[in-house]
Amino acid sequence: MNAVLWVAQSLLAAAFLAIGGMKLVRTRAQVAAVFAWAADFSDASVKALGVLEALVAVGLVLPAAVDIAPVLVPVAAIGGLALATGGSVVHLRRSETPLAAMNLVYIVLLGLVVWGRFGPYHF
Repeated sequence: MNAVLWVAQSLLAAAFLAIGGMKLVRTRAQVAAVFAWAADFSDASVKALGVLEALVAVGLVLPAAVDIAPVLVPVAAIGGLALATGGSVVHLRRSETPLAAMNLVYIVLLGLVVWGRFGPYHF
């Protein structure tokens, strides 16, 4: 089960880093070309979401990989749950069902990480 959790953490970290990094390096107009919701948010909001998503990505892998404060892994997963839940609400309100469904996949995987790393498979 530890290997399954590491795979989930790694995949989630890659996804959060890619999406968060895109929000950090592209302009809001460029992000809006990919994600229509970005047109309704300010530049600062889009950048803040990018920073938070990048922090989740780092927090899912780095603390356990270097064995410094590995309890931060499930804490980062809880932060990811908050972001994915908020994203699902935004997507459902905008009738963006495929994006809301993708967030649901993130929620399930993040929930698995929280359960496993706070529970029976902690570091």
